[in-house]
Amino acid sequence: MPRVVITGAGTINALGHDVPSTFDAFANGRGGIGPLDIPDIDRLSIRVAGQVRDWTATEHFDLRGLSLYDRMTQFALWSARQAVAQSGLVFDEALALRSGVILGTAGGGLGTIDDSYRAVYAEGKNRVHPLTVPRLMASAGVSHISMTYGLRGPAFTVSTACASSNHAMGLAYQMVRSGAAPVMLTGGAEAMLTFGGLKAWEGLRVMATDACRPFSADRSGMVQGEGAAVFVFEAYKHARARGATILAEVVGFSMCSDAHDIVMPSADGAVRAMRGALDDAGLEPGQVDYINAHGTGTRANDANEAMAIRTVFGSSPPLVSSTKGAHGHIIGGTGAVEALACLMALRDGVVAPTLGYQKPDADCALDVVPNTARKADVKVAMTNAFAFGGLNAVLVLRRI
Repeated sequence: MPRVVITGAGTINALGHDVPSTFDAFANGRGGIGPLDIPDIDRLSIRVAGQVRDWTATEHFDLRGLSLYDRMTQFALWSARQAVAQSGLVFDEALALRSGVILGTAGGGLGTIDDSYRAVYAEGKNRVHPLTVPRLMASAGVSHISMTYGLRGPAFTVSTACASSNHAMGLAYQMVRSGAAPVMLTGGAEAMLTFGGLKAWEGLRVMATDACRPFSADRSGMVQGEGAAVFVFEAYKHARARGATILAEVVGFSMCSDAHDIVMPSADGAVRAMRGALDDAGLEPGQVDYINAHGTGTRANDANEAMAIRTVFGSSPPLVSSTKGAHGHIIGGTGAVEALACLMALRDGVVAPTLGYQKPDADCALDVVPNTARKADVKVAMTNAFAFGGLNAVLVLRRI
């Protein structure tokens, strides 16, 4: 089967509008969580988030395009633009015919939905914008990326809550590895920082009011973020033939279901997903040097994941960190942004820290690289995503 490599990456998130600024924030322990700025903030009890700042869409897209682009789609397109540019790919007729795009998102065009509901219910309007449906579709980002680059191969959106990006990237990996497509753009995007969206999350009572502190004994919940990351997954031979710079190799993927509970995680599912990814990669647990954890900052998730990691990796697990303390939980887009931390570890030998960590927790007995990035020789990295509903997806990347 063809080997699969990453030849391009792009992002926008609370840490920066591109990959270099995101890497710089990771490496210097700089967080992007702060006061939330949205309408009706006074009606929310949660007023902090990993919000994208200083984003002026008209600097990147024309007005005709913006009439069709929800904020989620804007983030996806901007990230894809960076990834394709870095890859150096030119999609001629033959390549575009077989190449495609798979993205993950949980909320889709939630900003458009929120604006439309506000217009109808709060403002009493009888009409909404005629392009509301094309803007709010969860598949809008995929469609616009495919049209931008003329990609006519497999193209679809995956929505599995917090595991959406990892599922999307795993399926793209399988597409390229199977020979179904020579190139796939993949990752995830999310823009759920709306009044209606946050009010719904408040109801779950899993949100922190000040900061996200993954694996810390005083953790009090997750902090939501927004953003996107998109990667170019490419057949190794195709990349080598055109002289592309290879960022990393994708070597393993596994997905499974807990079939347990709609919100409470299961250590068994996390264990099976990690072991499955290792088996797919043909690697032993001791060969993994770094795990980017799901690490949401909730009491149940972090303790459950720590237990699963110790079960799989034994008494000497690798370095583990959760970057959600820096950029927030980007829900359907989070796995894609977190994969950037794996790329940085593999390419630069720098492991992003777990920001917000203050007190050790006996239930989370791992080296979580607290607060300060660490130099390390990382040859293999794993990235975890364990979603509501027990939907698990784990990827393994290798330095090449």
